[in-house]
Amino acid sequence: MPDGVNDVIARIDIAAAIDILIVSLAIYWLLLLIQGTTAMTVLRGAAVLLLGAFVLSRVFDLRMLNWILRNSLTGLVLATLVIFQPEIRRALERLGRTGLRSVLGRREHRDAIDVVVRVATGMARAHTGALIIFERETGLQDVIDTGIPIDATLTAELIATIFHPNSPLHDGAVVVRGDRVIAAGTTLPLSESDLPADYGMRHRAALGLAERTDAVVVVVSEERGTTSLASNGRMVPDVDEPRLNRQLHRLFGLELEEAPVDAATAS
Repeated sequence: MPDGVNDVIARIDIAAAIDILIVSLAIYWLLLLIQGTTAMTVLRGAAVLLLGAFVLSRVFDLRMLNWILRNSLTGLVLATLVIFQPEIRRALERLGRTGLRSVLGRREHRDAIDVVVRVATGMARAHTGALIIFERETGLQDVIDTGIPIDATLTAELIATIFHPNSPLHDGAVVVRGDRVIAAGTTLPLSESDLPADYGMRHRAALGLAERTDAVVVVVSEERGTTSLASNGRMVPDVDEPRLNRQLHRLFGLELEEAPVDAATAS
């Protein structure tokens, strides 16, 4: 083994190993954070550009390019902050969350999920558009303030009434906190990500909120008659009733309750 390699190995102690592990986990976590987003494409393009510039500068001894690469660290840091601002904000928000959900709230979340899954599936069959937001750790008061206060118990009838085509609130979004509808007719920030052409403003609004907060958004498309789910900056399209139910339970850390088996059927 070369002496240089032996010297490097000899310098690795427990502190160095911990240092390497922390940096590796941080890089892995950041890559997971931007996976499936436009930021990953931008990062890949920037890496190819920098690698190509570095190889060219070394092979052809381009002094000016070498000087620019050596002195561009500050500019690269500033560019990273600007380009990846939404992802950095989402990462800091995740760090600021406690990640603890009260045991008392689990029953409320389970009941709310059951209602939303049932009513969203029915509205999809009827081609009635809807936008239903589940608030989680990140407060959505800024979004709530754009709509009409409701503060009523979540029921399928209430959701169906709000999103009835003749309702003045049907074009906005409903915010659900626990098992209560807090507001309706709210306005959401639009995503700038590339979405399929057949996705409408509801999908772009749902993804826009999911990119900025940890909210979970259920989207019912009146044109396509399908249900989609936006969370953690990603859109899961065309989810059927069982899959929507599973995904919502997973996002809220709930276990699916097994349906009771009829004794006569079992025998």
